[in-house]
Amino acid sequence: MDFREEAAAIEGDLIALRRELHQIPEIGLDLPKTQAAVLAALEGLPLEITLGQSSTAVTAVLRGGRPGPAVLLRGDMDALPVTEENDADYVSRHVGTMHACGHDLHTAGLVGAAKLLAAHQAELPGDVVFMFQPGEEGWDGAGHMIAEGVLEAAGRKVDAAYGLHVISDMVPRGVFTTKPGPMMAASSGLFVTVVGKGGHGSRPHTTLDPIPVAAEIVTALQNLITRRFSVFEPIVITVGTFHAGTRHNIIPDNAKFEATVRTFSEAALAQVENESVQLAESIAAAHGLTAEVRFDREYPATVNDADEAAFVAETVKDLFGEDRYAEMPEPVMGSEDFSRVLEAVPGSYMFYGATVKDDPSEAASNHSPRAAFDDSVLADGAALLAELAVRRMNRG
Repeated sequence: MDFREEAAAIEGDLIALRRELHQIPEIGLDLPKTQAAVLAALEGLPLEITLGQSSTAVTAVLRGGRPGPAVLLRGDMDALPVTEENDADYVSRHVGTMHACGHDLHTAGLVGAAKLLAAHQAELPGDVVFMFQPGEEGWDGAGHMIAEGVLEAAGRKVDAAYGLHVISDMVPRGVFTTKPGPMMAASSGLFVTVVGKGGHGSRPHTTLDPIPVAAEIVTALQNLITRRFSVFEPIVITVGTFHAGTRHNIIPDNAKFEATVRTFSEAALAQVENESVQLAESIAAAHGLTAEVRFDREYPATVNDADEAAFVAETVKDLFGEDRYAEMPEPVMGSEDFSRVLEAVPGSYMFYGATVKDDPSEAASNHSPRAAFDDSVLADGAALLAELAVRRMNRG
């Protein structure tokens, strides 16, 4: 099997599919146009296809000609609530929605892997599960698919799982990168409403002003990280929204803010959950107000199996050469719901450089309205996924 050569032969089809998907981005768990495009692209392949019940997920199983392990390959399909600012001839046709994170490439690449492997069905020593997942961007699509049985779609639990994520900056074009152990952070949400008593802005002493109290909590959360945790324990708290009031001379009844919390260890997560809630409630109480606080655990940390991460690195080097692989020097604070898959089965996630710039530092980042991805990387991405599946099945 020469997947590089075979992938090059279908590169045009994969690029066409990616650009079709880029024009019809959809958000969340309900992606009917995307699902239809995926099903059309898979038509005619010898796959057992199951559609999601709580989402527009697509699970496709390829039965190998010989018994052996089951391997899962994953591609997420959803877009972001971003208005695109690029000028390519295939930009989003939906104002306010954009594939700003490259999931259109993930979907097209997974279709490519399915086509490559299906062409060798009789030779495969095992089964492959293709996980076309909606709702990665904050909707826990992986959780929905796991609950509906994606990990057991082959008739027994998969033995290993792999996925890749394109990066529009940071990583040189065509370079794959991963690391053993924690690769991406756990994500949680902190939601705070400071409840006071509103009134006229000229008479603050007759009110319970929630705005300075909420602002004090925001500042205190940063001090919490630097004074309650070791400098060697990576933690981030970023306040992303802050809302209060309607006019400059009115003191409102309440002030609200939301923050994202990123951690790697369970001990740090438990501590920051307890102490951030306590801190907000206590500061509000010290000023005679109350704070309504909710802490939501969203995604766990993405932790690669050490042996599987080494297997990915070895496979990349064998298939493409030493210069196409670079081990990540440190984990990133972004989060990913493929972490739920890796909690359940051994496997590895990886990043894949798809920058349009020769110097990645000059490129717009993922999630930017100007994020752009070079779809010439699609063929090699599909070839790697197919190669990983075959090599892992041959390992037994």
